[in-house]
Amino acid sequence: MNAATITRQSKSNLALAFVSLGRERKRDITIFYAFCRVVDDIADSADLSVIEKRVGLANWRKILRNAVPDEPLLARDVRHLLHKYSLSAEMLDEIIAGVEMDLSIARYPTFKELRVYCYRVASAVGLVSIEIFGYRNPRCREYAVDLGLALQMTNIIRDVWKDYQVGRIYLPQEDLARFHYSEADLAKRRYNEQFIQLMQFEASHAREFFDRAAAELPPEDRRAMVPAEIMASIYRALLRRIELDKFRVFEKEYRLSKPKKAGRITAQLFKSFLNWPR
Repeated sequence: MNAATITRQSKSNLALAFVSLGRERKRDITIFYAFCRVVDDIADSADLSVIEKRVGLANWRKILRNAVPDEPLLARDVRHLLHKYSLSAEMLDEIIAGVEMDLSIARYPTFKELRVYCYRVASAVGLVSIEIFGYRNPRCREYAVDLGLALQMTNIIRDVWKDYQVGRIYLPQEDLARFHYSEADLAKRRYNEQFIQLMQFEASHAREFFDRAAAELPPEDRRAMVPAEIMASIYRALLRRIELDKFRVFEKEYRLSKPKKAGRITAQLFKSFLNWPR
């Protein structure tokens, strides 16, 4: 399966964000996104044992560096991407390490430990993405890190029940204790004031990261970062919707409608036009 097919089938918000890119960068970010999708699918596969998953991820670490027999069609394109943008294989190793954490870690005692996971599966993706988008100011890397943390925290809030059903709790154990909400409460889908306060606390983390990212985005890189800003706009709106609905994540799957996503994409493209150098 090629990169374009993998990206199209994912139906991800990230794929929508690529609309602002020129043909070449769109092709390149599609290849990178397909890599992220493939390694994530290995880690989440219901058809593979943990050992098979580790072997599959280890193979990708080798593939990033050298051709191997019977490698996926995507492999050569990914290596070309590394060379073209002077990316180190270690940058993509970080993403593999993130999805691999799901094979052995199902609980996070502290937010500090959860942050490592969020950095690997989201911020590291952002750091590679901005190299493909093109940027001039090194501060853009700080923007990518904090935006990645904001997006992943929003995912965690949205998917609390879905994640629990596959045995994972990403809400830090210290936060559960702080708000006197137990794992047993979560198992029973207990929706009470303690749960709402817990989720408000997690949402405050996400909003803080969104705000920091917005402050860190260098003016000269605003146009190049339109794909990232589309993601920020969509996810900010999603978080706000969940907050206004009092975090009814046990009974609802939160998504923005296609018209609302389209409206946010259009708004970001219009802002980009206003910032176009004259």
